[in-house]
Amino acid sequence: MRSLKYDPVKNIIGTTVRSRPLLRKLLYATLGMMFLREWYVKRELRSLFARYPIRTMFDAGSGFGQYTYYCIRRFPLSSILAVDVKDEQIRDCTDFFRTLGYSNVEFRVENLLDPIHTNEFDLILSVDVMEHIRDDVSVFRNLARALRPRGFFLINTPSDMGGSDTESTGEGGFIDEHARTGYSKDEITEKLRSAGLAIELVRFSYGAWGMRAWRVGIKAPMLLLNHSKVWFLSLPFYYAIVLPFVLAMMAVDFSMDNKTGAGLLVLARKPG
Repeated sequence: MRSLKYDPVKNIIGTTVRSRPLLRKLLYATLGMMFLREWYVKRELRSLFARYPIRTMFDAGSGFGQYTYYCIRRFPLSSILAVDVKDEQIRDCTDFFRTLGYSNVEFRVENLLDPIHTNEFDLILSVDVMEHIRDDVSVFRNLARALRPRGFFLINTPSDMGGSDTESTGEGGFIDEHARTGYSKDEITEKLRSAGLAIELVRFSYGAWGMRAWRVGIKAPMLLLNHSKVWFLSLPFYYAIVLPFVLAMMAVDFSMDNKTGAGLLVLARKPG
C-alpha cells in the first residue's frame, strides 16, 4: 500500500485560499466538520475555558490556523500566540487575521525545538504535531517550560493502535511525513511526566467507527488526489453520496468512551 504525502495536497489548499478570506473560512468549517479530532479537541477546549481563567494561549504548530480562529472567536478575551515552521502558512494566517481586525492574535515562525518561552502561557495546544518531530522529548521539555504554573498542555496525536493507519498499511504507516506512527498511552504519559507535567486526562479517539469514517471520508479521496489532481472535480459528487454516512459514524465514535483508538487526546498540567 502506497503512503500518502499530505504536504502537496496542503500546498494546493493553501494556494487556493490565499488572499481569499471567504474561502479560508469555508476551509475552516470543512476541516471542523470532516476531521473527528477537531470534534474531540474543541470539546476539551470548551471545557477548559469554561472552568479556568485562561488568558494566554500558545498554538504550537498552528498549520492553517483553524484552532486559533476557533478559540479567538469563541474566547475573545484571550491572547493567542500561534507558531509554525512554515513561513508561507504564517504569512497567510497573519494576513487573514489582520483582515478580521484581531489585535490579540500573533503568528510567528518558530521551531518548537528551540527553548524560546518561559512561564508565559495558561494553555498550550498541540494538534497532530508531535508525530512529525523525532526529538519529541526536547519539545515536551520546552513546552512545559513555556507554561505558567498550573497551566495546561492539551495534545492530540495518533496512537500506536492504528494511528497513521498502520493496521491497513503495515509498519510504515499511511502518512509519509510522520516521524513515528503513533504513541502508546504509556509512552506519551511517561514523556510528559519526565518533562515535569502531571497527567489530567487521557482519552482515545478514532475507535472502530471513527476509523471507518476516516477511511471513507478522508483517506480514499486523499489517495485519489495524490494520484491525480483532476479528482478535485469529482469530490462534490463523492461527498454528496458518502457524507451522511461519514458524519453518522463520526457521531457514534464521538459519543462513545473508546477503550482503544487510533487517536490520543492527552491533557497535562504544570504543577504550581
